[in-house]
Amino acid sequence: MFEISNERFEELAEEALASLPEELSSQIENLAIIVEDKAPGRPLFGLYEGIPLTKRSPISYSAVMPDRITLYQTTICRYATNEDEVKAQIRKTVLHEVAHHFGISDPRLEELGWA
Repeated sequence: MFEISNERFEELAEEALASLPEELSSQIENLAIIVEDKAPGRPLFGLYEGIPLTKRSPISYSAVMPDRITLYQTTICRYATNEDEVKAQIRKTVLHEVAHHFGISDPRLEELGWA
């Protein structure tokens, strides 16, 4: 397990989000990225919670809390041996969870090789 400060982990998460192509990042709406220690009851790297863009409409989607992508720091660090591996896993997790924000399912992510 590689240990990293919360501040550095959050910096790497911000870098991962900033590294998304402009054509994707410009389409992200009402989304927050949160860092927590670990998911309760299961070993997840990240979790998307919200209403995907493909399911939103002006009538049904107004005055709602932001969608959330939660990154689980302890779980990600448990599978890493250095900061580069942490950074790579954060980026992969952010891409995976942002894909859910865009309405892409886990089976489709597997087809695309992004799972």
